[in-house]
Amino acid sequence: MNDLRTNLGQLCRQFGVTSLYVFGSRAREVAGLISGLVPVPGPHASDIDIAVQPGKGALEAATARVRLIQGLEELLGARRVDLVILTEASAFLAADAVRGELLYCDDEDRQAREELYYLGRAADLAPYQKQRLEGILRGELRR
Repeated sequence: MNDLRTNLGQLCRQFGVTSLYVFGSRAREVAGLISGLVPVPGPHASDIDIAVQPGKGALEAATARVRLIQGLEELLGARRVDLVILTEASAFLAADAVRGELLYCDDEDRQAREELYYLGRAADLAPYQKQRLEGILRGELRR
């Protein structure tokens, strides 16, 4: 196991994170970095999108969230990390996040159940979202 993966696990445990995903435009790059397949990149203009599943009572304080973001930025050599708390995210953002790359989980069975929950919630709401977007395009609804 490489140092980045070990350090990421320590950071997650420190803040009570049970699962951590990277998603968005830099997901593969960061996953490669954590797995040791890609060298540490230089400064990059775009942010890194990270989603976390907090354990019970974890990341409730804003200061804990800021410290986690700072730790991730330092660990990944990123100018900016955008943090999504899965339990607080919209159904579609959460589903998008869990379709990304899983970088850490402390319990694979629980993580799989949570992932299915987020994907199922988005699938249940998809027909309503489609109707809403069609209404916006027709000018019948506001964004």
